[in-house]
Amino acid sequence: MSERLLDPAGLRTALAARATPAALHWLTDATEAIEADPAAVRTRFAMAGRKTARHPLDPGERADDVHAWTIDDAARVLLLVALGEAVEAELGELYRFGDAAERRGLLRALAYLPLGARGLPFVDDAVRTNDTRLIAAALGPYATAHLDAAAYDQAVLKCVFVGVPIAPLHGLAQRATERTARMLAAFVHERVAAGRDVPAEVWAVIDRFGPEDEIAAIGAELDSEFADRREAAGRALLHHHERGLR
Repeated sequence: MSERLLDPAGLRTALAARATPAALHWLTDATEAIEADPAAVRTRFAMAGRKTARHPLDPGERADDVHAWTIDDAARVLLLVALGEAVEAELGELYRFGDAAERRGLLRALAYLPLGARGLPFVDDAVRTNDTRLIAAALGPYATAHLDAAAYDQAVLKCVFVGVPIAPLHGLAQRATERTARMLAAFVHERVAAGRDVPAEVWAVIDRFGPEDEIAAIGAELDSEFADRREAAGRALLHHHERGLR
């Protein structure tokens, strides 16, 4: 996530460069309506995708990148910011009745809202799903700041399990610990024992801490009586060794 998007002013600047004049006019009107009457968010929030656009906010990002912000994500964040202190009373119903895009916008907004740790139930719910876009949106700056170590590690593991790339996760370098590395290495071993592969990117975390026992267990699979396990171990350790040569 670009650092310039970490405040509402940055979002407004990005939107001004990407949204149509009609979309920006609608957003201004919607924001003013919400500031005058917080209940107005209940209709405007759902309308944002249709009234703005669903394209990537950054024209250089792919539409299928689960980490990429969309124009309507940014619009929804600004609608929630417009609620000010009234936002907490509205979030539960917006999330409960929202479609996937609406929930994603709400999750992206958490870092901008005066919630403390009270937004964690939304993060927890999103991580329990198998919706890769929701999971990616949930693991933004808010989750970096508020998830405890165990929940953060489980969320990272869930990303690997469902196919959400972990390299772009906000704060991964700061939040990953030796426990994270051991958990990911154990998952690699589990997949290798099933003759399956894991993304090469997991080694960026594993090799920061080098959990020897778990890496040795993966290496032992090179001597397995089963060819698929030997081959999976070879592929996994190839990424490990390639990182060591850099």
